[in-house]
Amino acid sequence: MQGTILILDGVSTNRIMLKVQLSAAWYHVVQGDRLLGLEALVRRVQPDLILCAMTLPDGSALDVRDLLQQDEATAGIPIIAITAENDRSSRLAALGAGIDDVLSQPYDDVILLARIRSLIRAHTGSEELRMQGGSQALGLAEASPPFQGPLPTSNIALITQSPGTGAVWRARLKGCTRHHLDLHKIDDMQHLLTDRVPDAIVVELCDSVTGLRLLADLRARSATRNAAVIAIPNPANAHLAADALDRGADDVMPAGFCVEELSLRLETQLRRKARADRFRDSVRDGLRAALIDPMTGLHNRRFALPELARIAREAAASGQSFAVMMADLDHFKQVNDRFGHPAGDAVLMETARRLRSQLRVEDVLARVGGEEFMMVLPNTTRTQALKMADLLCQRINRELFRIPGQKTPIPITTSIGLFAIDGQCLTTPFDSRNVPTLLEQADRALYEAKGAGRNQVSLIAAAA
Repeated sequence: MQGTILILDGVSTNRIMLKVQLSAAWYHVVQGDRLLGLEALVRRVQPDLILCAMTLPDGSALDVRDLLQQDEATAGIPIIAITAENDRSSRLAALGAGIDDVLSQPYDDVILLARIRSLIRAHTGSEELRMQGGSQALGLAEASPPFQGPLPTSNIALITQSPGTGAVWRARLKGCTRHHLDLHKIDDMQHLLTDRVPDAIVVELCDSVTGLRLLADLRARSATRNAAVIAIPNPANAHLAADALDRGADDVMPAGFCVEELSLRLETQLRRKARADRFRDSVRDGLRAALIDPMTGLHNRRFALPELARIAREAAASGQSFAVMMADLDHFKQVNDRFGHPAGDAVLMETARRLRSQLRVEDVLARVGGEEFMMVLPNTTRTQALKMADLLCQRINRELFRIPGQKTPIPITTSIGLFAIDGQCLTTPFDSRNVPTLLEQADRALYEAKGAGRNQVSLIAAAA
């Protein structure tokens, strides 16, 4: 099945006709006839789209929209309202209320099915982002609140066949929108890519070749991949509009340009894009939180171990040397016991800053334990690694640490275990399952440094 569609209509013959049509297109169809009980029905069937009569026995499509908006899990379900008459004012009112599209009977079957495919595709992508980006799914405290309030001013690109058409569209839209409007010719893609990154793109389709190729190009390029795209056939052409939806347009206006309708559709698409962007940012923030130690801003063990495997693999292939260091702050527990955990946190953050300041960009630095830090230095000889380890020791013990609530700075020292590896001694290809062995050797060197009196470097070397 291609997805689940909920049909809401108080007229049984309308529901039956739609069910036959959609079942033939391999959709799973569920039927309802009123607003009463809809919340439970939606929770049970979890539809990918709702086809709703504009008027229901106990409400309207707008009431359905309001009901879905009350829950973040259902707020993104697209709604197509079907009306028995082509009433422009009610159509605009529905679009303004957040209904995704309004089709008047008799509607074009090609447009209906293309619109369903497009909306379900967008909804599926948005739901995947929501599930991936939800704070609870990422192990954080609570989910992000739904997007509310007015949209920020956005950049809208108007792409037309002739500058004259673009100028007319922009002049008419200026009275209906507060967003920035930029004009582009349909054959000048380079100008679009070098101008302000658009949040939404309106494309004039004058033929089935140039315009459809442009839509595919917009979806393929990183700068425009996530932009909302609305296609307007000129002249009106329902089948070209359907092709545009299948080529990646988020919305179409099969009847041609209408400034009031376009401004409403732009707001809907921009709000949907803001929702997707928020989920995308949540995914990125969640991934960052999973790999970054929040206190020091350093990478954590989860990031460092795959990086160690990568560096070892490259060293085995090239024969280059590299080094693994484990650094542990000496008598750190006494800092927490004597001055409190805020003082200990301050020491850890300052330690991270000092270590980072000495290492190269290509070096890996991670906090892998309470007061334990791991460093991996690619393309580094044993002599170079030992010199760096001594420098890091001095960087920690040479300058006293200032801690909150204490006028007098305190001394801190560190012990470092260094395991220097000649890449020629590694088997090719390097097996990432051997990473723990590399860490064990660096830990062993660290224990030797601790046992020898602390505040020093101990070296273990693996040579060919």
